[in-house]
Amino acid sequence: MIDTTPQRRALAGRLAQAGVLVSPRWRAAVENVPRELFLHPGVFLPAEGGRWRPVTAAGTDPVEWARIAYRDESLTTQLDGELTADRAGDPVTGSPTSSSTTPVTVVDMIEKLKVEDGHRVLEIGTGTGYSAALMCFRLGEDNVTTIEVDPDVSARADAALEAAGFSTWTVTGDGLLGHPHRAPYDRVIATCAVRRIPYSWIRQTKPGGIVLATVGGSWQYGTGLAKVTVSGDGTAEGRIIDRSSFMQARSQSEVPIAGDLSARTAYADSERKSQVSPLLLEDWMPAFLAQLAAPGARFTRATSPAGARLLHLFDPDRESFASFTENEGTWTVRQGGPVALWDAIERTLTAWLDADSPCITAVRLHITQATHTYWIDGHPPLRWQHRLL
Repeated sequence: MIDTTPQRRALAGRLAQAGVLVSPRWRAAVENVPRELFLHPGVFLPAEGGRWRPVTAAGTDPVEWARIAYRDESLTTQLDGELTADRAGDPVTGSPTSSSTTPVTVVDMIEKLKVEDGHRVLEIGTGTGYSAALMCFRLGEDNVTTIEVDPDVSARADAALEAAGFSTWTVTGDGLLGHPHRAPYDRVIATCAVRRIPYSWIRQTKPGGIVLATVGGSWQYGTGLAKVTVSGDGTAEGRIIDRSSFMQARSQSEVPIAGDLSARTAYADSERKSQVSPLLLEDWMPAFLAQLAAPGARFTRATSPAGARLLHLFDPDRESFASFTENEGTWTVRQGGPVALWDAIERTLTAWLDADSPCITAVRLHITQATHTYWIDGHPPLRWQHRLL
């Protein structure tokens, strides 16, 4: 072990310079909470060929471990829902299922919570426990409740919090349910992405309290950071305040589209020229809008045997698809199933382009017990209503 005070101060300086660390109280938290404690037993670093190289705290020189811990990046701590670095040898394959989010994102979010002394906070998604520790330092451990669905992840976070000198209310269970025994809360923050904010989070927040969560579909991008204020009548209203990207909540994660895509799209009900390019879906705001227009749709890319670029939209729940092929700059769309996925998305993208392409922060949000309503002021076609899950 080495004293990482210089690294913590340097991190705080970089975050302040980036404009995300503003409050002296949060700066004190960053300078006092050792991030390296929340990376045990180790991390996975990207390696060649899409693999992950395991690096453990016990097997790494302390100076090198501190250098890794204070990188300005997210650090993967678990693959495929179970594999940790201490259980791996050579570089391995796998999908990240838990990580220590980049400090700039963590601090930016907790600054945006606008907490005050005495506030009680519910965190959905403990992960490594680092953000919970920062909040414990700022608010006091009795005012922080954190929930983690994965018992192994929760146990490691508890150990790290204890090593850092905190003993907060940590709950293992479904993060979508919250923890009603300590409600209501002044603030709710989610460190995982959800398709829609569960009404249980609204119900457990005091009038005037804030809920901060990443919302969108199951795409790896095209999601937004929603900040809503709860009213006395049980509704909440706010807006998308920024782009945001987090791992999907475990209970809302979906199996990736796989298999023979040509077979899935073999039988179409219609074929026509697309009025807008589906390549728009590779940009953040159009992807966000597409998931508002067709909430169950998932976007995939493929290559034909001849090397042509293929794009697909699938909605497994409604057994519908849209498939795109390009010819000299013109895109043809084939659609099949009971829902014309591209028709709905195309209308939305056309209306967005006609409105001079407003950015994601123009999107407003109203939540009731039954629905989420999204809209952009002054543009009636840009309005969507979803029933809560």
